[in-house]
Amino acid sequence: FLSLAGNDNSEALPESIPSAPGTLPHFMEEPDDAYIIKSNPIVLRCKAMPAMQIFFKCNGEWVHQNEHVSEESMDETTGLKVREVFINVTRQQVEDFHGPEDYWCQCVAWSHLGTSKSRKASVRIAYLRKNFEQDPQGKEVPIEGMIVLHCRPPEGVPAAEVEWLKNEEPIDSNLDENIDTRADHNLIIRQARLSDSGNYTCMAANIVAKRRSMSATVVVYVNGGWSSWTEWSNCNAWCGRGWQKRSRTCTNPAPLNGGAFCEGMSVQKITCTSLCPVDGSWEVWSEWSVCSPECERLRVRECVAPPPRNGGKYCEGVSQEAENCTEGLCIQGDVADVVPAFLLSDIETASDIALYSGLGAAVIAVAVLVVGVTLYRRSQSEYGVDVIDSSALTGGFQTFNFKTVRQGNSLLLNSSLQPDLTVSRTYSGPICLQDPMDKELMTESSLFNPLSDIKVKVQSSFMVSLGVTERAEYHGKAHSGTFPHGNNRAFGTLQARNKAAYIQNLASLSRSSELKAAAVFGHLGGRLVVPNTGVSLLIPHGALPEESSWEIYLAITQKESSLQPEGTAVLLGPPVTCGPWDVALGTPCALTIPHCAEVNPEHWNVHLKKRTQQGKWEEVMSVEEETTSCYCLLDPYACHILLNSFGTYALIGEPLSDCAARQLKVAVFGCLSCNSLDYNLRVYCMDNTPCAFQEVVSDERLQGGQLLEEPKLLHFQGNTFSLQISVLDIPPFLWRIKPFTACQEVPFSRVWGSSPKPLHCAFSLERYTPATTQLSCKVCVRQVKGHEQVLQIHTSILENERETVAFFAHDDSSFPAQMGPKAFKIPYSIRQRICATFDTPNAKGKDWQMLAQKNSINRNLSYFATQSSPSAVILDLWEARHQHDGDLDSLACALEEIGRTHSKISDITDTEIEEPDFNYSRQNGL
Repeated sequence: FLSLAGNDNSEALPESIPSAPGTLPHFMEEPDDAYIIKSNPIVLRCKAMPAMQIFFKCNGEWVHQNEHVSEESMDETTGLKVREVFINVTRQQVEDFHGPEDYWCQCVAWSHLGTSKSRKASVRIAYLRKNFEQDPQGKEVPIEGMIVLHCRPPEGVPAAEVEWLKNEEPIDSNLDENIDTRADHNLIIRQARLSDSGNYTCMAANIVAKRRSMSATVVVYVNGGWSSWTEWSNCNAWCGRGWQKRSRTCTNPAPLNGGAFCEGMSVQKITCTSLCPVDGSWEVWSEWSVCSPECERLRVRECVAPPPRNGGKYCEGVSQEAENCTEGLCIQGDVADVVPAFLLSDIETASDIALYSGLGAAVIAVAVLVVGVTLYRRSQSEYGVDVIDSSALTGGFQTFNFKTVRQGNSLLLNSSLQPDLTVSRTYSGPICLQDPMDKELMTESSLFNPLSDIKVKVQSSFMVSLGVTERAEYHGKAHSGTFPHGNNRAFGTLQARNKAAYIQNLASLSRSSELKAAAVFGHLGGRLVVPNTGVSLLIPHGALPEESSWEIYLAITQKESSLQPEGTAVLLGPPVTCGPWDVALGTPCALTIPHCAEVNPEHWNVHLKKRTQQGKWEEVMSVEEETTSCYCLLDPYACHILLNSFGTYALIGEPLSDCAARQLKVAVFGCLSCNSLDYNLRVYCMDNTPCAFQEVVSDERLQGGQLLEEPKLLHFQGNTFSLQISVLDIPPFLWRIKPFTACQEVPFSRVWGSSPKPLHCAFSLERYTPATTQLSCKVCVRQVKGHEQVLQIHTSILENERETVAFFAHDDSSFPAQMGPKAFKIPYSIRQRICATFDTPNAKGKDWQMLAQKNSINRNLSYFATQSSPSAVILDLWEARHQHDGDLDSLACALEEIGRTHSKISDITDTEIEEPDFNYSRQNGL
């Protein structure tokens, strides 16, 4: 054994193996991985039973026997010999070793029957550098906003563990669901609270040392809000003109931590008039009354000249006076005794005449009043309130401009005021953006701050223009006509056009079976498209390193045999490969893959899988999962994936109920057979993806087939019911079909399963005479207890008479690759301004989360929070979703809504509002 422990690298056994019974050595303790801290050597130990000898081998060479420390004992239970060996490894030994792998050591033990080897233990020098690769930065965040603090610890061996401190106290994310520290050492506070204000420090530590980052001060501020108005005060003037006021305070809530003070007035004043008090005054005395039997006469007066008003004093004095009317000569007694009888009769007669005269005057007055009222009402009926302005009957829908009359008194039907024609509402086709550096179109009254150099022209809620009309290379394809958003018919048309982007023009399909594209891209980025397949890759500006270029490729691997979904899961789209795999991406790239699922999270669980370099498929994420490693946005016909690395990806759908449905495209092809009287019909049911349709068309071209009718969509549910395909209404006496072949049934598993070849059924028809050149029939495709589609076939079997079925769809075969700025709908300079506006939180809350919400991105926002520029990634996703339609209207309207929500009325009135020139708009493609 001495030679074995020397410098000999062989693993020779002893010259002779005793014949005594025994077992191979069994290691009771194996050497563990170790780290050398500073200059302190480490001890590796090894223990085996039964063992005659144990030696260490380091980096393939035997350690000298003198460097071993050995201890021997006897196991009391088995009586076998137990040997334990120690060696020291110094820092100098590790530093002097220069090999392809780490310094390692291994135990070799001998017994009567042979040798056993332990595991390899690696020995590394532990260290931790001083400087952080990225220190957290301080932030000012509105309450309930998101806080993201980035931290990249120093390089070290072993890798440093990160801990966050707040005001020198450790943060435990397990105790607070609002805090997440798992995302790549970053600290994420989902909704900021006042208590989250403080100094945050990133701590990195391993077995060697601890390091502290620079402290980042986080301030959670609260913008002030007005309280309710108080009641109006009393008028301050006791007599005459004065004022009254009401007030409110900025305490709902009060501004905190530097938050913005309330905008507007805290006190409102209005004029008021207090009526002055008027003291009453007597009118003149009335005439004296007739002398009464008591020999008195009376006179009265009233306090009405003027009467007391508004708290004035009442008149002083008496309102009635009486005096003797006979100067003391009045005789008390019966009148009859004093006045003769004939005088009494005269008095009674005079009294009756006065009574009847009064009654007659009253009757005449009432009659005059009735006649006057009648004449007045007749005169008013001729020119009364039924007068209607004739312009109210002649108004209608203008073709392109909608004039809005300024609101006046709603009770007046025929106002003398002229309508204000300066306010117009106009809706046009997709607007276009240009680099605003060409023309000075910026104003400081913009709705966006600090985006103060973009001028927003508010035409209506339907369109927002950023003041750009040139540079045709950035223009989207203009739609003809004008479609207000409230028009259901127009909305259906636009949606059909978006859908048509995934239906291919038959005449433009490539004859090549290789579905791939490649081009060289640089730091400016671009877009790569596999023509007529719906598969594309968006490479944002800055995704590739500066001063370097890469040949990026994109391919569809339809014959992928290693991908076999388990159970009822199905492949929803083609597997797509993008590469090369070793490209280091600075920002995520957007990969678009078409799919055939009817999108409904209650019916489908969609997974994204990636193929490893060893050929195995591993799951990346579920579409509905909240993760920061990847992002998937599932649109009705395609899935947009934000990738941090290239590779081969596929979409797998797991049905959650029988209502889960796949969209199958049903297409009918026909051709003459070798027998001139026979005609073959082939009915295909394929996934509703452009690449699946292109494969069918390529195969049919080889067979001389012709598409007979525009394909239709069939919703095939996962309810285990089969598919029936039948040919109906064949003209008798002209055509016939073989008996028992007019209807064919396909099992559910054949339709639902992922098959490398599209499903199709063939039908053979025969003409009675060669003179028959027209074929008319129906092809019915239906799922038992499910959806049904009927295709009406009217065609000529002669090629020179057959009408070609045309598709009005987008053809991208002419531009498979676009490099630089022309590949993007939004100019780079405007994109930078949008990012500068929304990446930085401000007091009004206009941040990237609102930009995401306005673009229908409401899920997994934590992914964007981990990006250096969340707004840039949101705009990249917008570019991927609108690569065909270039719908800049939706983005402009989103920016307008954000501006309206957080701007004052004065900002809107200061914004330029003008009536567009229709001729100019049409000439410029708007």
